[in-house]
Amino acid sequence: MSKNDNIEIITGDPKKAIVKLAIPMMISMLLIMMYNIADSIWVAGLGADALAAIGFITPLFMVLVGLGNGIGAGANSLIARNIGAKNYKQANNSGLHAILLSVIVSVIFTILIEGFMVPILQFMGAGDTIQYAMDYSYIIFGFLFIFVYSGVASAIFRSEGDMKRSTIAIAITAVLNIILDPIFIYILNLGIAGAAWATVISATMSCVIMSYWIWSKKDLYLDLSLKNFDYQTSLMVDTLQVAIPSTLENIVFSALAIIINSMLVLAAGTTAVAVYTASMRIVQLAMIPLIGLGTAVLTVAGVAYGAHNYKNLKTAHSYSIKVGFLISIILGAIMFVFSSPIATIFSYTAASASLSPQIATAISVLSLFVLAIPHGIMSSMMFQGVGKGTYSLLITLLRSLILETVFAYLFCFTFGWGLTGIYAGVVFGCFVGGTIGYVWAKLFIRRFKQIAIRKYAPQEN
Repeated sequence: MSKNDNIEIITGDPKKAIVKLAIPMMISMLLIMMYNIADSIWVAGLGADALAAIGFITPLFMVLVGLGNGIGAGANSLIARNIGAKNYKQANNSGLHAILLSVIVSVIFTILIEGFMVPILQFMGAGDTIQYAMDYSYIIFGFLFIFVYSGVASAIFRSEGDMKRSTIAIAITAVLNIILDPIFIYILNLGIAGAAWATVISATMSCVIMSYWIWSKKDLYLDLSLKNFDYQTSLMVDTLQVAIPSTLENIVFSALAIIINSMLVLAAGTTAVAVYTASMRIVQLAMIPLIGLGTAVLTVAGVAYGAHNYKNLKTAHSYSIKVGFLISIILGAIMFVFSSPIATIFSYTAASASLSPQIATAISVLSLFVLAIPHGIMSSMMFQGVGKGTYSLLITLLRSLILETVFAYLFCFTFGWGLTGIYAGVVFGCFVGGTIGYVWAKLFIRRFKQIAIRKYAPQEN
């Protein structure tokens, strides 16, 4: 497939574009989740404390990944809108500005996170697991640029519809990480630090491969040669209008995880964090198709918005939600029916065997979470695609930090439902918040249609 074929796909039928973009993205996300799960599975062999440490670091790691994904989302949106508007020069310049941002942000946040790691972990209540958490986190956060740049480079490929090579790079990363995990953790006897080194080395390979395609092979639709760089503050601001809210969304998810972890500790101790961490790995695995669809919507919505094509924007939003619910019903049912066998994956050693029944219960309840999220996530990604990152952030704040937290607290402590109440509260809050986001997105598309007809239809006639 040529680079122009990719452009024809994202500017054509939105339904076909979403399918063609989403499937490779699903594969990419599946591979990423596989090596995240591999980390948990191999670390679980070190005992409940080590697994709980991963649970405490995961929210911070989400912030780390969110930095790259946030800038990547901003670049994806801006590049796609320029492609839709047929402004090739600005599309190139937008990609180069995103890479510059990745360097600046990485340096700043590496210093901040590394400097305040211990008090952050103490604030999160890491307790007896803090040494495990420190051994893992100092390595991961010390190589922040690798993860940020990887997220930005992947987004540049996605913005022009080139999902194949983005998927290949991630596939190599995932397979390498899965291979290196047991070697570094057990054979080299590095313990939890070995898992961190395996992740860093694997991510570095992804960066090397994508950099080769961008600057050595030079067969992208975009031309990211330095000669095309023309610093424009407006491009930095436009990228940040999506990047900052998108990054803050990941911080919101991290804050939610910290709050939920605190509730779990209050309700049943640090073992409950290990149980929740393991069960959420499965939930995140089931959410991969939804994230893949959402990422496809971001690109297709950006192109449609840049071309002032309200019909394609409406179709992309509605179609992705329908497909999302269909997939969620199937995966939610599988999680519920096979909750017990799935739980045994995280309890294969004597040190973690006692967690199996609790993990199975958590997976059973949280299977409903997969059903509660499609309409909300597609609406958020549509807003990011059209450059309205703040709208997406507000939806996430309402859904996650407010509603999920409030209902989890009410169901657990006020209603006395215990751990099950926390799980149920997260599910119910997600559904209510997503519904509000869906209504908002529909109103936005309707208003965009009115503006497009009034401003552009007369010119086309």
